[in-house]
Amino acid sequence: MVNQMKIRNPRTGINDYFITQPTVEQIATKCLNLRSAQIEWEKCGIEQRIQAIQQWKETIFSHREKLIQALVNDTGRLIESRLEMDSVTNSIDRWCKLAPQLLSTESTKTTTIQFIQLQNQFSPYQLVGIISPWNFPLLLSLIDAIPALIAGCAVAIKPSEITPRFIQPLLDTIANIPLLCDVFTYIEGSGETGAALIEYVDFICFTGSVATGKKVAEAAAKRFIPACLELGGKDPAIVLASADLELATSALLWASVVNAGQSCLSIERIYVAESILIEFITKLTEKAKGLKLAYPNVESGEIGPIISTKQAEIIREHLQDAVAKGAVIHCGGNVENLDGGFWCLPTVLNHVNHSMKIMTEETFGPIIPVMSFTTVEEAVKLANDTIYGLSAAVFAGSEAEALAVASQINAGGISINDAGLTAFINEGEKNSFKFSGLGASRMGVDGMKRFMRKKSILSKVNSIINPWWFKS
Repeated sequence: MVNQMKIRNPRTGINDYFITQPTVEQIATKCLNLRSAQIEWEKCGIEQRIQAIQQWKETIFSHREKLIQALVNDTGRLIESRLEMDSVTNSIDRWCKLAPQLLSTESTKTTTIQFIQLQNQFSPYQLVGIISPWNFPLLLSLIDAIPALIAGCAVAIKPSEITPRFIQPLLDTIANIPLLCDVFTYIEGSGETGAALIEYVDFICFTGSVATGKKVAEAAAKRFIPACLELGGKDPAIVLASADLELATSALLWASVVNAGQSCLSIERIYVAESILIEFITKLTEKAKGLKLAYPNVESGEIGPIISTKQAEIIREHLQDAVAKGAVIHCGGNVENLDGGFWCLPTVLNHVNHSMKIMTEETFGPIIPVMSFTTVEEAVKLANDTIYGLSAAVFAGSEAEALAVASQINAGGISINDAGLTAFINEGEKNSFKFSGLGASRMGVDGMKRFMRKKSILSKVNSIINPWWFKS
């Protein structure tokens, strides 16, 4: 019996698409075929792999509008879908440019023992599995896949079952590249499919919630395979009294509500010096009121729908909890059902504290809670009062003043006098703190090198008796 899953449209609420859940046997067969093809993929060398990836990029360009439309159908928003497409093609070019140097065999060098020489070689993991989320379905399915493929790995991706419409158009682009299509595929399915995939791969990458990430880590540990996990966040921003408020409010509004707040880099709580609190909230609220919903069509405004029904419920719960405990809403504040889709205007609120879910749990919506502080020490303590540590932001009158605060924040990527920069600056290697992640950086040179095991080749160059051997 075919096991089909109905897929909801985020703009209409109608189940207008379906995917077929694969059997464990089908997943195992796909992974076995990928493994077989990987041997030739690795042997063909870096130049040929780059050529295949660049050919694929050209095919993506030719399918651009079809892919964007699929993303719009998946997510209900247009601006971010275009941004995803550009980010993917830029990522291909960046990794193709860096790869020859990153993957070159290191030159032989003499060790501390003169008659022993050392050379390091790289050996790619044969099959990398990727489990990706629904908020940026194309970009976050490929952010790990592109460097892994160029490194010589085969790749199997299980995207979120909430946003699967882009899969077939993308598979069509992969099918046009003979060398690539044998080592790279997508597997539709539910969380059960992702769990099954872990059993057949040599390395797993996961982006998603802390709860699911823990399960992925445990499954990987049982198989003794490496796992790279980017999980949830409750990213703080600290705005010091010396900050440029025009700059700060514009940056933080964008970083809080881009993609309707459904982003790993979202600023989810803002701490503002008490002396500037009223002016900050006034400016922020005025700017937030200028943003509109992308309704009734995708070009009507900047704020798309809440993609996941479950997330809409969480946002509503967090707002109700905050108001019940004394929070004051300055704009927005409601999760509305418009023609079947869930929508929420940018919401600025203050009189918040850490007894509220909106300040401690991941909201993942266009919600901007603002809390005052009296001393820098208090601001840092509040920013670090969390189980998360993904990213953060600091605004101050000088870079030196901001850096002094940033150095005390427990987070992997910290923007100074801006916000959300880790989405655009790919050179900065970073590790998540606390429950926001595990494993090597997906940014910087580590983003590719993590897919390579390092071999140490030790060669004896003189026919002499080693001084540590047994004496005859």
